[in-house]
Amino acid sequence: MPAKLNARPLGLGLRDVLCVGVGGMPLSRPGRPEESDAIKVIHASLDAGVTLLDTADVYSIDEDDLGHNERLFAKALRSWEGASDSITVATKGGMTRTGQEWGRDGRPEHIKVACERSLKALGVERITLYQYHSPDDRVAFKDSVGAFKDLQDEGKIKHIGLSNVSVEQIKEAEKIVTVCTVQNRLNPFFREAIEEGVLDYCEERGIGFLAYSPVGGGRLNKKLPDHPVVHEIAKRHGMSEHSVVLTWVLSRSPSVIVIPAARRIESALDSIKAAGATLPEEDLAAITNAEFSRA
Repeated sequence: MPAKLNARPLGLGLRDVLCVGVGGMPLSRPGRPEESDAIKVIHASLDAGVTLLDTADVYSIDEDDLGHNERLFAKALRSWEGASDSITVATKGGMTRTGQEWGRDGRPEHIKVACERSLKALGVERITLYQYHSPDDRVAFKDSVGAFKDLQDEGKIKHIGLSNVSVEQIKEAEKIVTVCTVQNRLNPFFREAIEEGVLDYCEERGIGFLAYSPVGGGRLNKKLPDHPVVHEIAKRHGMSEHSVVLTWVLSRSPSVIVIPAARRIESALDSIKAAGATLPEEDLAAITNAEFSRA
């Protein structure tokens, strides 16, 4: 019998979701799969129990392709045979895509235009969870968050989240809105969410913590099969190295939900296995104490 999959509260005021969601970025960036193949990956994830899809307006090839990932998720949900109203779709605004370069734009007017574009791309009247993608140093943080408050007051978004933020920024935002989720990077290579207290603060406040790049992202996740500690644990438990690392990230706090990405069905299903996995404390400690080189 397969292990029972673990659901967790997504955040303040939000319903529970499977603790492993789907991050959509690779399905829309350069090198992305064909649309039909991408939809198969999404459908396979949903069929396996995923209930959270995380996207952003800038998950695209370039500025002419903005909203690609949002449109892809919307199309996949429309064609899925399951109950699409049981799925939470979270998106983000506050960044730009110029060519293949990322930029930040936290001006209230940009955020409001981006929200309108996301509403259209997703085909909804209200976004369930709208997240400020990344603070813009050129704009007062309170002004950017204020734009999200305006959108919420107008009924265009239901819940508000933050991404790539510090504890101080979360506290500043809490003076203006209810912060339901925080989406920051967390993996064995990058542990600043733990070291800088963001994860602890989220747990204390009941804020859901969405861990992006939970297996390292980019080239770093390719190092995991050769990592001596992770490889030994994976071999002993009959797991993949990536699933072992996801299990470690999930073990950091009951507030954590991981949002790994996948271009292939096999990778997506392997990630979901972490939602039903446990590791002995000594194995988790071994990963915590191991060195993970970024070189």
